[in-house]
Amino acid sequence: MKMDCTLIIATYNWPGALHLCLKSVEEQTVLPTEVIIADDGSTLETKNLIETLQKSFPIPIVHLWQEDLGFRKTIILNKSFATSKYDYIIQIDGDVFLHKNFIKDHLNAARPNFLLQGSRVMLSNDYSKKLIEELDTNPNLFGWGNKRIENGFRIPIISHYLLNRYKNSYPIYYARGANMSFWKKDIFAVNGYNESYEGWGHEDSDLTLRMMNNGVKKSIVKFAAIVYHLYHTEKKNTFQEERNKEIMEHTLNNNITWTEIGIDKHFCE
Repeated sequence: MKMDCTLIIATYNWPGALHLCLKSVEEQTVLPTEVIIADDGSTLETKNLIETLQKSFPIPIVHLWQEDLGFRKTIILNKSFATSKYDYIIQIDGDVFLHKNFIKDHLNAARPNFLLQGSRVMLSNDYSKKLIEELDTNPNLFGWGNKRIENGFRIPIISHYLLNRYKNSYPIYYARGANMSFWKKDIFAVNGYNESYEGWGHEDSDLTLRMMNNGVKKSIVKFAAIVYHLYHTEKKNTFQEERNKEIMEHTLNNNITWTEIGIDKHFCE
């Protein structure tokens, strides 16, 4: 029996990438039960795209939008968690698109009291533009200057074997929200993202760390649950990143599980 799940897609002002992402969702061998687009202030072009796709999409698409007041991804993601209808949540960014078995792989690997972190193929600038222009969800990873192409090989039997054995060079709580999944109850138990984070950096690791402090275990998925990351320049703010790092280190050093600025404030809106 297929397990119900919510797919959350975080986006900001890149409708071409979001269109490719949603096309790859529509082509999944196992569909999510609903899609929530967590929109951190995109313009009307994104709204119009979503409204067009909603008319024929095989599952419901919910568009949550907030005013563009700077990078406030944690807030719109918490609103998405509060809106989600299903017990299991898969989270990606709108600058990736999915292997056709992405949802199936996450659901197959899901277990109680675990969160999952997947990895990404990094596509080159020129190839990303080509795929977006052609709305092509079947990439050829060789010969285009793509990176981390080893993350593009799907080998389910090896993936299953490595699920609790694979170790990477980062601390175990390190995370990127472009390819994660978890149980909604585990997110609610730590009050979701810490909305003190402003700008890019460390908010995903903070969430993962608090969940782990609260007893959730983390598995890294390799050779399955594949996403392809479309090239873009990263708009980092060094001052904000350093401030965010300090918040995350406070969480680490003090074994914090709960954030006071999180999901709960959105239930009264």
